[in-house]
Amino acid sequence: MFERILVANRGEIACRVMRTAQAMGVEVVAVYSDADRGAAHVAMADLAVHIGGSAPGESYLKGEAIIAAALETGAEAIHPGYGFLSENPDFVEAVEAAGLVFVGPSAEAIRAMGLKDAAKALMEEAGVPVVPGYHGSNQDPEHLAGAADAIGYPVLIKAVAGGGGKGMRLVERPADFAEALESAKGEARTAFGNTDVLIEKFVEKPRHIEVQVFGDGARAVHLFERDCSLQRRHQKVIEEAPAPGMTEAMRDAMGQAAVRAAEAIGYAGAGTVEFIVDGSDGLRPDRFWFMEMNTRLQVEHPVTEAIARVDLVEWQLRVAAGEGLPAAQADLAITGHAFEARLYAEDVPKGFLPATGRLSHLVFPEGARADSGVRAGDEISPFYDPMIAKVITHGPTRAVALRRLARALERTEVAGTVTNLAFLGALARHEGFAGGDVDTGLIARDIDALVVPPAPGPREIALAALAGLGLLGDGADEAGFALWQPLERSVVLIHAGEEIALRLATLSADAHDVTMGETRVAARRVAGRWRLDGAPAPQVAVAGTTVTVFAQYGLVFELVDPLAREAAAGGDAALVEAPMPGLVKAVLAAPGQAVAKGDRLAVLEAMKMEHSLLAARDGVVAEVLVAEGDQVAAGAALIRLEDDA
Repeated sequence: MFERILVANRGEIACRVMRTAQAMGVEVVAVYSDADRGAAHVAMADLAVHIGGSAPGESYLKGEAIIAAALETGAEAIHPGYGFLSENPDFVEAVEAAGLVFVGPSAEAIRAMGLKDAAKALMEEAGVPVVPGYHGSNQDPEHLAGAADAIGYPVLIKAVAGGGGKGMRLVERPADFAEALESAKGEARTAFGNTDVLIEKFVEKPRHIEVQVFGDGARAVHLFERDCSLQRRHQKVIEEAPAPGMTEAMRDAMGQAAVRAAEAIGYAGAGTVEFIVDGSDGLRPDRFWFMEMNTRLQVEHPVTEAIARVDLVEWQLRVAAGEGLPAAQADLAITGHAFEARLYAEDVPKGFLPATGRLSHLVFPEGARADSGVRAGDEISPFYDPMIAKVITHGPTRAVALRRLARALERTEVAGTVTNLAFLGALARHEGFAGGDVDTGLIARDIDALVVPPAPGPREIALAALAGLGLLGDGADEAGFALWQPLERSVVLIHAGEEIALRLATLSADAHDVTMGETRVAARRVAGRWRLDGAPAPQVAVAGTTVTVFAQYGLVFELVDPLAREAAAGGDAALVEAPMPGLVKAVLAAPGQAVAKGDRLAVLEAMKMEHSLLAARDGVVAEVLVAEGDQVAAGAALIRLEDDA
């Protein structure tokens, strides 16, 4: 076994590889970019080497710098993780030329599966079923259109060097083919520098089922299947193993096909053979076709580890160190069921737009495996994939594992950035998904039901006010209020861009009454635990004036204390400034406009929340110093009123 390895990656997968390597007694070297100087994987490693700037092209894609770091630190092998250089055959050859071991397949195996058209031809030779289609070299538009006619519509146009849905177009009628082809080729040129495409039959009710394989360069085994049908924009969201509705005949047929694929290219290490399955008439052995092979460890490998009771990274290291296959096919069996949900910093209602921000709070519940590469206080960088964690659950049955996933997501606490947590929770509770009726179109069909803005109730609003004002602490009675403070105060919260006005009456450090219109909430601390109208209060996190109540997957409020607002107005009531860095979403005032105290003059978006900026006094607008769409710093002057005569 190796004494020391280098992990040529970052984030969640780097931490995951390190955990196994260190448990095996292997020292680990991390590499890091400028943006990752304080990252979790750097802190976890035994040694760490800086390799360049924040952009991947300046760091994690610099193969020569990574190899130099390995040689400098005495590492014997390089584990690529997934993404970045993990499927780059030139990097594999450079690693081996430097006298190091690449923990993964050979450059030849990666090249064999690197282009979809060549891989499909190879798989046909190996007796692996492939989707009916055209995978030839003739890229003449008329020839491709003729191939589509022969295959029969609907068809998929797919970039041969594609991935992640780029360069892919669904065409349902011959009349639309030419335009779709031009669009797919243009996107493929930009994304991959290769305009070649292939044409495939589009499966009407497709399921994405993949088989985990593992080889030692001569022989291979399969570790059963994963269902990755729950996708949005061709990106996986929740994966599970085994696939719902799978029959032994189907599993055996797919497993044997995957093993044939791996052995045909002399595969070594962990890989995944992906199949498209027609689920319109159940799972049948004659209704699955090869799509592609991922010649690396997959993001969703933990669900396979859970049901097969193996550690795939340990297997990778053992085979790379010269051992044979750790297990024979007859030794492998399925135990229970597992799910994985990918928690991302992304704005789902805005089309799954990637988000950034500093994580002010991050807690995962007991009873679930959480693979993460970030901690509370870490920044979600714009330079890399915005994954926060993978939440994995296992149970004796699919129903139990899914209930455990739903509960784990409900109890996951994350604050500081917008996330897809509520969306994942809605999927875990989706009736069709729970029943195993899954296909790749589920999310698109039911997106409106899966993306419902949360509506905070009176108790959650009251709790946010108390937390924002610092009244939930464990201090003595004086912590709640002092004699020189009023017993009652007005409080304003902002949620989802809307203001909520409250009245807070402090009775003691352990008792407060919060009134919203005709509704009153009694907050009492009993035996050290806060209760709202007798019910236990959920957890809460405060970062500055931002309060996150961990109910409904996280409700975010901004505290605007009217007393503080008045005090701020006393400094320079004529100037409206940005209270924090943000994006100017709207300017509601114009020069010469008369405004009254409390009028909304602008709306600032910060941390994915909209904040109304109000006039501190009556007056006339003298200048508007910003425009909609401007990014401003904290303290930036936005609007100035005329001097008060």
